[in-house]
Amino acid sequence: MPLTRGPEVDAPEIPEEITYNQLDRAVRARLRTLSKDNAEDVGRHLIMAGHLIDIDPELAYRHAQVAALRGGRVDVVREAAALTAYATGRYAEALREFRTVRRLGGSNEHLPAMADCERGLGRPERALALAQEPEANNLSREAAVEMQIVVAGARLDMGDAEAAHLVLTRIVPPNEELRARIDEARVEALRVLGRDEEADALEASIPEPVEEPVDEDVVLYDTAELPDPEAEFEDDDEAPGQDEPGSDQPAGDR
Repeated sequence: MPLTRGPEVDAPEIPEEITYNQLDRAVRARLRTLSKDNAEDVGRHLIMAGHLIDIDPELAYRHAQVAALRGGRVDVVREAAALTAYATGRYAEALREFRTVRRLGGSNEHLPAMADCERGLGRPERALALAQEPEANNLSREAAVEMQIVVAGARLDMGDAEAAHLVLTRIVPPNEELRARIDEARVEALRVLGRDEEADALEASIPEPVEEPVDEDVVLYDTAELPDPEAEFEDDDEAPGQDEPGSDQPAGDR
């Protein structure tokens, strides 16, 4: 299935101060299969997608779509398309893109998002099946917590609020941000269970989210899953390489 409905997408403008060198070094290494000019264009759209995904997901999605149209065989590009589709509620599209990212890059870190896409598509049983895949046992601590939050949501979708709440109470959060996410999910489960006083007290204890400054280097992909750029490119002059035939076009076997 094509990445876009037509041969072109309306490319949103990019401020002049956004430069290719702001992109994370490991991601720049992944773009070396594109021509220099195309890599810089794709990279700048990736930067915009990364900056905007939390504040204007729809615009971030448009930037990611342009990047995907022009560099769709690169895993980090398809990951941006997946994350922005997910952020805008395009769950079927996001799930297809996450599967492609998994195939191209070998990363399983997006299994929780894939499971949540299944929930968004009204298929909580498939979400639980993803959570039981062997690869789910090797998730990072934070991703494993994310998966358990999704599992609880799937249980709630299936009408088992007791099981959902039990899952959430057993999670040991690795940081305060995830603790707040868990507590928010517990509030929902408690309300379904009719335990409104507990839900009110828990909700009142959840701190307001704190906005974090945007990093100078922007990266959407988990670079821990990527090969070391030094190992791939001994002569690191930051210049993208030349295209292979058709490498700027999206893969057709989504």
